[in-house]
Amino acid sequence: MKPDNSPRATGAERARGAGSGGPSGWSWGWFRGHRMNVAALSPERYARMILSTSRVPFLQVVKTSAAAILAWIATAPLLAGQIPIFAVIAAILVVQPSVNQSLGKALERCVGVVIGVVLAYFVGLLFGANSWAVLLAVIVSLVLAWALRLGPTSSVQIPISAMLVLSLGSTTPGYAFNRILETIIGALIGVGVNLLIVPPVALQPVHEAVTRLGEEVAGILDSLARILSSPTTANERTAMLVEARLLTPMRAKAAAALAAGEESLKYNPRRSVHRDLLEADGTLLAMLTILVTRVVAMARGVVDHYDESLPDEPLVAEIVAELRRASHDLRLVIQSADLPGAAEPLVPVLDDLPALTAPLTIARPSSEHWVLLGFLLEDLRRIHEELVDATDELPAR
Repeated sequence: MKPDNSPRATGAERARGAGSGGPSGWSWGWFRGHRMNVAALSPERYARMILSTSRVPFLQVVKTSAAAILAWIATAPLLAGQIPIFAVIAAILVVQPSVNQSLGKALERCVGVVIGVVLAYFVGLLFGANSWAVLLAVIVSLVLAWALRLGPTSSVQIPISAMLVLSLGSTTPGYAFNRILETIIGALIGVGVNLLIVPPVALQPVHEAVTRLGEEVAGILDSLARILSSPTTANERTAMLVEARLLTPMRAKAAAALAAGEESLKYNPRRSVHRDLLEADGTLLAMLTILVTRVVAMARGVVDHYDESLPDEPLVAEIVAELRRASHDLRLVIQSADLPGAAEPLVPVLDDLPALTAPLTIARPSSEHWVLLGFLLEDLRRIHEELVDATDELPAR
């Protein structure tokens, strides 16, 4: 039997050749695949790409409109009949969600415009009014912004300003100076409007995120107590572990909200009114960060080392009682913080006195479960310390 030396089609070739309509290589399979890709690019998908899931506050729209109007009124008499386009653009771009961001945008835009105009002047002086000098100025601007490590706003503004000055400056007298003047006035007006008209304070997302995180940590403590006190299935324990692991992204979200809140108070005239609330959020989040680490580790240990005889261990009953006390005191701390606008707790605290009043005693577990129980007791000791310190700071009732 002679060996088969004929060329064989690869898997990809056989897939392309399936249903082939002829020697040209076209196939119905190819057509169906591309038709499916075209169908996937539906108008709904494009709408999701350009639409946001949330709106900016309407107050932001009002403030931006006011800044644009004031910039137009302030610069129009200075431009000898020219339309103050760049003043309006600067005012619109500078009105940001926080005063600190507005100052940063104003500085970046003004620096970008000044550098772009100066660069265009030197390029025009060296190479004249040649059309290719505009492209050269754009390239040099991009390289210069990269070399100076400027931010995105300045990096874009430099080549735009240089290009406009070289292309329009030769036909419009005083164009370069007017562009700098417009931009500075518009940026100052944008900062002033954002500073004087109800400066934004992003504290409500912080309150909600911290409160929600505290409720979820308390819920995981209750779930651990339930799993350790009675027989459970593997699915129930796995579900508890999944919920515990979700605490980590929740903590990151709360930390991001706290950072945004701190930024919203920088250079804000209302910062003295809200500083204490934000500090309370930061203190709670620092405590919850430690609790999240401990609770996730405890959930993982219980799932990995659980067996049916664990609830019968004498020491487990003490651990369960401690978990329930910790859950109670954590909810008490969160509710006593009285963060304004925070959601109502899912599990209200009926007893407003701390439950973790006795020192945590550590007994010797049996040899069969000593690793898991010792691990749980050490984590409980740290949780106990954090919550006792927090409840000691609660006002007297």
